[in-house]
Amino acid sequence: MKNTFLTLFLLFLFASTSFAQNNTNYTLELIISSLNKPWSFVFISKNKILINQKNGEMLLVDLKTKKRKNIKHNLQIDSRGQGGLLDLKKSPFFKKDSYLYLTYVQKNTSFLSLARAKYKENSPLIFHDIFISTTKSNTNRHFGSRIAFDENNHIFISLGDRGERKNAQNLLNHAGSIIRLNLDGSIPSDNPFVNNKNVLDEIYSYGHRNPQGLFYDKKRKLLFSNEHGPRGGDEINIIKKAKNYGWPLVSYGKEYYSLSFVGETRRKKGMEDAIKVYIPSIAPSSLLLYSGKIYKEWKNNLFSSALVLKHINRIVLNKEMKVLQEERLFLELNERIRALVEDEKGYIYFSSDQGNIYKIIEK
Repeated sequence: MKNTFLTLFLLFLFASTSFAQNNTNYTLELIISSLNKPWSFVFISKNKILINQKNGEMLLVDLKTKKRKNIKHNLQIDSRGQGGLLDLKKSPFFKKDSYLYLTYVQKNTSFLSLARAKYKENSPLIFHDIFISTTKSNTNRHFGSRIAFDENNHIFISLGDRGERKNAQNLLNHAGSIIRLNLDGSIPSDNPFVNNKNVLDEIYSYGHRNPQGLFYDKKRKLLFSNEHGPRGGDEINIIKKAKNYGWPLVSYGKEYYSLSFVGETRRKKGMEDAIKVYIPSIAPSSLLLYSGKIYKEWKNNLFSSALVLKHINRIVLNKEMKVLQEERLFLELNERIRALVEDEKGYIYFSSDQGNIYKIIEK
């Protein structure tokens, strides 16, 4: 009876939203090619894109002239496995303070770090670490890591469990958590576990496997995250202060070596349910809530990139943040889609592990 109930619940969870394969209103324009795994990118100006490549190189591309320039920096990077030069974001006050924030994996230690530098064109970038996760691991996987800012001058960083499941429920290390800092790297006084000797002060939420998408919706004051499950069980979550998201005690994913589920159960009291679960896995890597006016029917939709199933996943939510519809875009491209960016005009750009950056345009 218990197994029957679980089966019915799973069928309801994964079949209750409508699904579409593609959208015929839009096509792609190839903007940049021949990159080396562009993990993230930002618009430095209207026509210039700064790109983090996984191998540690930073590249500035002028979209008008197509000229490329390698940007020198002072970081020593470990790009083995899933490490490298990872996320890149401009400060919310970039026009005033010129700060760039990025995450990277340190050479020799393999620690995930958050660093910032003042951007000045034609000058090397001198980064200073403002946060270092000192979680040790013998693996080179599950680093996370994405960056998001809220309206109160906080910065969020997602960190994976480093390939060791127990880390995600151990609050004396940063692995498997989402942390919150002030823009200078200091700890906010209202962080949920400040002065709790059993929890690191930076931790905002925990119980995460490998969260690689992070987006803060300032209008609704909601922090969204997506994360890789094992074999199935990828998730989209709304991140709440001090909450436990279950990994590895709760998961819809299965073991790589058998058909058995990971963890004790699919749901558990005191642990947060995902708003969207993917079975089979799509391998999400970036997350964007669309706020522009170019694609009117996509307003307030979530977009998640997919590495393994090679598409952009569009998710329609209702006011209660329940998933109403899913659409899989640009499957025909057949590329591992890594980073999603919305520019100031409202166009969506994305990068792929095949070394390309595309712009979504009307046909």
